[in-house]
Amino acid sequence: MSTQFRILIMGASYGSLLGTKLALAGHSTHLVCLPAEADLINKEGAVVRLPVKGREGLVEINSKKLPGKLTAGGTAGVNPSDYDLVALAMQEPQYRSPGVRELLAAVAKAKTPCMSIMNMPPLPYLKRIPGLDADACRSCYTDASVWDAFDPKLMTLCSPDPQAFRPPEEKVNVLQVRLPTNFKSARFDSDAHTAVLRKLEADIEASRFQGMELPVKLKVHDSIFVPLAKWAMLLTGNYRCVLKDSVRPIKEAVHSDLAASRAAYNWVVKLCVSLGASEGDLVPFEKYANAALSLGSPSSAARALANGAPNIERVDRLVQTIAAQKGMRLDVVDQTVALVDGWLEKNRKKAA
Repeated sequence: MSTQFRILIMGASYGSLLGTKLALAGHSTHLVCLPAEADLINKEGAVVRLPVKGREGLVEINSKKLPGKLTAGGTAGVNPSDYDLVALAMQEPQYRSPGVRELLAAVAKAKTPCMSIMNMPPLPYLKRIPGLDADACRSCYTDASVWDAFDPKLMTLCSPDPQAFRPPEEKVNVLQVRLPTNFKSARFDSDAHTAVLRKLEADIEASRFQGMELPVKLKVHDSIFVPLAKWAMLLTGNYRCVLKDSVRPIKEAVHSDLAASRAAYNWVVKLCVSLGASEGDLVPFEKYANAALSLGSPSSAARALANGAPNIERVDRLVQTIAAQKGMRLDVVDQTVALVDGWLEKNRKKAA
């Protein structure tokens, strides 16, 4: 392989999926995570299990047995200037945590290009969308100030479409993929930074594991709107897992009332089109509804609320806020935002 890139990934649970794919493609990846995770990954490797078409059961990949190198550690002593790309793979509320906040500030200062694989687009990315008032969205973030030092031209967004989870009975270095779809990234403002993404895309595409082509690719798109396709999915499925006093699986949230789900989905698609997306950038409702049939667990956002989280990513509130700028509103979205607000208020009171 001609060029080996060095990639820093902030967040190891979801980040280990991208990190393992990059290591399989021959690149060098360093994961920033908690000490217990880092120790186990360095000692035993990151383990990713995923379904492969035409094969029974799951294929297990261990990062220790791949051509590229995958290491892990804490936030201390990391120099973002040593890396060609930083991937942001933590949940949005985590970026204000001690240590993480300082590392994020160092990334902004180093001007290393960043690809976010959060559901919640970083505030600087919203500034790349023409006609959108990003500053009016600050209240949707747990702490918007952590993004203030970033140059929007150095930030891109990658839709984290693959569904993965840590099996509760396994060690923390194990990740299991439930839905092996692709990471869909928008280009950077600069051709040079976009060329790094395209090289990673080509190398992942060409990589093989024991002679097998594995799912979960990186796809790079010229349109900045492609990653926003996730918004309709999140508002139709993930956040509608949240009920007043309980949570339900994504499959049930989507399929218990298909007409309401279709209306919510198409409303978010219409919002994205009003921002400048084309229909081709987005995913048709039928394709999403079909994929949701395999999602038999509540979303990570719903599970976090049920477990007492005082903060979660608020894509529901962000979409509601952006829609208001366009004079659009939908009852289902307003109800969802109110339900999530209610859970967070309850959780914060308990925590206090």
